[in-house]
Amino acid sequence: MKILFASAEVAPFSKAGGLADVVGSLPKELEKDAQIAIFTPLHGCIDKEKYGIKELENSEMWLTFGYQPHKFNLYMTKLPGTNINVFFVKNDWYFSCFREVYPKYLDPRYEHERYISFSLAVMEYAKALNFRADVIHANDWHTAMIPMYLHSNYKFDDFWKNTKCVFEIHNLAYQGIWFEDVLDFANMRKDIVYNQWGCEHYNRVNWMKGAIQYADRVVAVSPTYAREILGSEYGENMDYTLRGIQYKLKGILNGIDYSVFNPKKDKALVKNYDVKSMSKKEENKKAVCKYFGLEYNPDRPLIALISRLVGQKGIDLIRDMQYELQNLNADFVFIGSGDKDYENLFIWLSNNTKNIRTYVGYDANLANLLYAGSDFFLMPSKFEPCGLSQLIAMRYGSLPIVRATGGLEDTVTGYPLDNSNGFKFWAYNGWDMLNAIKCALYVYTDKYVFNAMRKSAMEADFSWKRSAAQYMDMYKEITGLEH
Repeated sequence: MKILFASAEVAPFSKAGGLADVVGSLPKELEKDAQIAIFTPLHGCIDKEKYGIKELENSEMWLTFGYQPHKFNLYMTKLPGTNINVFFVKNDWYFSCFREVYPKYLDPRYEHERYISFSLAVMEYAKALNFRADVIHANDWHTAMIPMYLHSNYKFDDFWKNTKCVFEIHNLAYQGIWFEDVLDFANMRKDIVYNQWGCEHYNRVNWMKGAIQYADRVVAVSPTYAREILGSEYGENMDYTLRGIQYKLKGILNGIDYSVFNPKKDKALVKNYDVKSMSKKEENKKAVCKYFGLEYNPDRPLIALISRLVGQKGIDLIRDMQYELQNLNADFVFIGSGDKDYENLFIWLSNNTKNIRTYVGYDANLANLLYAGSDFFLMPSKFEPCGLSQLIAMRYGSLPIVRATGGLEDTVTGYPLDNSNGFKFWAYNGWDMLNAIKCALYVYTDKYVFNAMRKSAMEADFSWKRSAAQYMDMYKEITGLEH
């Protein structure tokens, strides 16, 4: 079986969120059962030398959209630790000129043009390489044009006639919405796709709606999230459409790459450890305290938050409870970037409190050290399709404190249930979050219970093996192929 993944970001080459981790990890587990190719833009932030990314011979291709020709080139390397080809679509106007995966303050129409061009280039380069995919696995709205192209412009193309399409929703909040004329730019058959059964949504083009309608299967990144988005609270005005295609909607819990996130071998840590040597974890806590100017106290727990600083992540709750947090017998370290108001809040807290410190930005090594050095991991999300941070935290023995939504509900067993590996609260308000934190602090004083929970967290299996089997079963179902 041949599977083509298309994604705006792929770890370790480019990363802005969990999407990169999924597309950089899932293919590794599928490799033994399928021939895989991954396509992603060649963003300006990608280090070609570091990853051995080379331009393919005679890769130059001119594609016409928006009534103008555009030049593309194709680069390639292997996904680290695998024999999987990763292809990078280069275009100086749309991608290579930026040092970020998702540059801020772009003209919205230009953002649509970027991913229209990428999607069309993926289709044409796959043909040029003769990679006749049995399944195209498209991810989020940036590649939602692909199932639409398959349904319209390429519907009668012999090369693609047997190709099935899986569309994965990583975050329903970002749908790719613009005016009808964007279809003219895309050279897409408006007579086929722009209607209530296609991409038309409230008199606008909605790329994600089109992909949901035309894909053979639609995947949400956790079973709970797949159920939540069928209702109005989490459906983002797409719940009616999703209920109509419920027969092909599936929730598959994503995993993490245990070869990447491994406290026993992680070079970012000052002291490596595993479930049998958890006492060594304390050395990383000392290092975190020293780095952030906190006084180390083994009787005083350290609570971490590593997140994009946006409304979805529950930062409002931290803002509402900021004075209560200052009075707890605990230290807090926050790492992240995002909305300026939240960044400024965290900077103020770091400069004006004794027990809260902030690193605005993202540093992978520092983040991993914090996973290892923290006792608890705070994740008060308003909604969370899957969430990977809580899985990484558990892998490093940091007990998650989460709001029970989406993938957080599916992965965290809340205290005091048997084999509990974290703490939950349900209502989206600061007082419930604070009570969950206080519960965690109480458990911290009982080292027997605390260490038992930590052991449960570290021994939980959230690797890709189980999830990959579900993906493969789905591919086999829609293609009728066994391998």
